[in-house]
Formats: sequence, C-alpha cells, structure tokens
Amino acid sequence: MSASPAPVAPGTPVSPHLSITYCTQCNWLLRSAWMAQEVLSTFSLEMGAVTLVPGTGGVFEIRLDGELLWERKRDGGFPDVKTLKQMVRDRIDPDRDLGHIDGTKLSTSNSSESG
Repeated sequence: MSASPAPVAPGTPVSPHLSITYCTQCNWLLRSAWMAQEVLSTFSLEMGAVTLVPGTGGVFEIRLDGELLWERKRDGGFPDVKTLKQMVRDRIDPDRDLGHIDGTKLSTSNSSESG
C-alpha cells in the first residue's frame, strides 16, 4: 500500500506549478485547456498544479514555477505539445523518457528463427 501525499493547506503554493496565461479576446481558452490537459496526462503524478489565467492583448505565456518557458510574441507563436512536454520534462524530471515524443523506438528483433 502506498502512502498518500500529505494534505496541502489552502493557499499554499504547490510545486511544480504550470500556469498558462491566455488571451480571452483571441479565444485561446480551448488551446490553453488542451495544452494543460496534455501536460496533466503526461505528468499526472509529478505536477502539483496547472492553472489557466485569463488575460487580454494577445498574451500567451507558459510558466513553470514562475519561470517563463514560452511567450507567444517572443518565441513566435505557440509551442507544439511535443515541445511543451519536453520543456516541462527538462525542468522537473530530466532523466525521464517521453517515449515516442522523444523519438525513442522500441527495438524489435527480426533475427532468424531456429527450427
């Protein structure tokens, strides 16, 4: 039986914490929610929290524990999910293999059969 994590008091910051600030005027909520869902699917046990933060003026920023990972204007658009997951992994679990996202292929043996 595994131990459950200790309860966290309300208002206490949880790490790692990913925040996605998106422009409501540009209707980027769905894009932001999809990216958040992808991060949570991959890092479900490691991620402390994922927050969607509404903004205006064309803002689109992704931060991990306050560190700016991606900024739409600075970085030229939006990250693809592969890039986002690799950026998160590189900061919270650098030794983790992301499987097909990293281009890792399972080796298959096509050696001749003995018979």
